[in-house]
Amino acid sequence: MKLKDTGLTFQDIKDKVDKYMIETYERFDFLAETAKDMYIYDENGNGYLDFYAGIAVNSAGNCNEKVVEAVKDQVGDIMHTFNYPYTIPQALLAEKVCTTIGMDKIFFQNSGTEANEAMIKMARKYGIEKYGPNRYHIVTAKQGFHGRTFGAMSATGQPGNGCQVGFGPMTYGFSYAPYNDLQAFKDACTENTIAIMVEPVQGEGGVHPATMEFMKGLREFCDENDMLLLIDEVQTGWCRTGNIMSYMNYGIKPDIVSMAKALGGGMPIGAICATEEVAKAFTPGSHGTTFGGHPVSCAAALAEVNELLDRDLAGNAKKMGDYFAAKLEKIPHVKEVRHQGLLVGVEFDDTIGGVDVKHGCLDRKLLITAIGAHIIRMIPPLIVNEEQCDKAVEIITDAVAELSK
Repeated sequence: MKLKDTGLTFQDIKDKVDKYMIETYERFDFLAETAKDMYIYDENGNGYLDFYAGIAVNSAGNCNEKVVEAVKDQVGDIMHTFNYPYTIPQALLAEKVCTTIGMDKIFFQNSGTEANEAMIKMARKYGIEKYGPNRYHIVTAKQGFHGRTFGAMSATGQPGNGCQVGFGPMTYGFSYAPYNDLQAFKDACTENTIAIMVEPVQGEGGVHPATMEFMKGLREFCDENDMLLLIDEVQTGWCRTGNIMSYMNYGIKPDIVSMAKALGGGMPIGAICATEEVAKAFTPGSHGTTFGGHPVSCAAALAEVNELLDRDLAGNAKKMGDYFAAKLEKIPHVKEVRHQGLLVGVEFDDTIGGVDVKHGCLDRKLLITAIGAHIIRMIPPLIVNEEQCDKAVEIITDAVAELSK
């Protein structure tokens, strides 16, 4: 829908949002009307270089032509049905995902937080049914982030702050340990622990990749103690980190893995994949969803996954991630650059605020975000090239220079 076709002004749109919407977002002061590849355009055709990709969603580019075509084709056939009849996009996507990442079974959701809820539920049900009524405890990482529904929010290791504030008691059965501290995770486990749940890269926590020792150690520890390893790949999955899934960078395999964001190429979808044995915990009636496995979302996801794989965008993520990080390190006031593929965090010294840099970049038509006091995060579409990375570095440098005056 274009603004010119509504008879409204941009201010009219803003006024309607202010009047009718419950706002929990800090809005950018521009109208996102159209998008293509690496750019989002406002109602006047001004292009914003997109280094956020709808929060790691539009990995094959904004409005990827094959994804758009798949959506249009599927909408004309069947838009929605309940999950009792078979549908072609769901079946084809299930096969594509499982065979590509080497997992046995998949369950479709609508979002990342729902995928993590399903992962938690499956792990608990598996533990209780196999080992007894007390085997439901899960250890997660401090400063992690797993979503905003109650189970996922409770698994998020930020007690007393962040997304947990003001919502009362969290769901019982979680403990937290420092990220990348293998011994601390071991110490946090008890005889009632059924699983360890981590992100391979902490995104909201400041872009901190897991170490090889930590991830391999968790896998070995879980194997030795009849525990499950749950990996949250909602943000890192599907070529973002230089491999199809981030856990592949560590040479390990989870018992359950969650995914969302990039999977749908712009359409809402989430999923968990599990081993054959663990997946048996879900039986008819034990879990369900109205919109999960939606035909249009599955058609879009199948097209997106094919684009990511056929164009080797994991390879481009690794190459461009290394290139971009090396350039970013040369910007004044940069304390550290952390990245895995094209999930990139830049931490500045105490004189430069991350939110200030974000707004300075917005003024210069570059879209990024900030985490905490002094960190910016960038997760561009995986089609990004050197020229666009250079442009982003130039804009960030200008924003920092203005702030440091």
